[in-house]
Amino acid sequence: MRFRGHRTVKAALTFTISLYNLWVMATNDPLSRAFAALADPTRRAILERLAAGEAGVVELAAASTLTQPAITKHLKVLERAGLIGRARDGQRRPARLQLEGLLPVDDWLRRAHAEWSDRLDRLEAHLAAQTELAITEENPDA
Repeated sequence: MRFRGHRTVKAALTFTISLYNLWVMATNDPLSRAFAALADPTRRAILERLAAGEAGVVELAAASTLTQPAITKHLKVLERAGLIGRARDGQRRPARLQLEGLLPVDDWLRRAHAEWSDRLDRLEAHLAAQTELAITEENPDA
């Protein structure tokens, strides 16, 4: 019985993760697709490898502990996110990095950085004013 319960939980978890992946990757929002693709360390490693030049599934699998079908699945996610492109070269379909796919991520990060820098600057000014006010109240003669 115990084994059957464990199997049910594992199946439910796998099903839930699969549904989540379908939901996230089915979105038309390029930013969500890019972040979802970048969330996986294997896909980030593939992107780092492709930064050195194009590579096929066989080459990527040889540099990894993953199988060729697993690498192919990761490449499909990266391709749907617009982070890589794949062309046909005879029997080979080499993947190459597409930096344009990172533009939505870069834009979002720039906006977030500017917003948080502004918020932190305002907090720093507020805290400095509060500190100055507290010092003035403690030492009215100063």
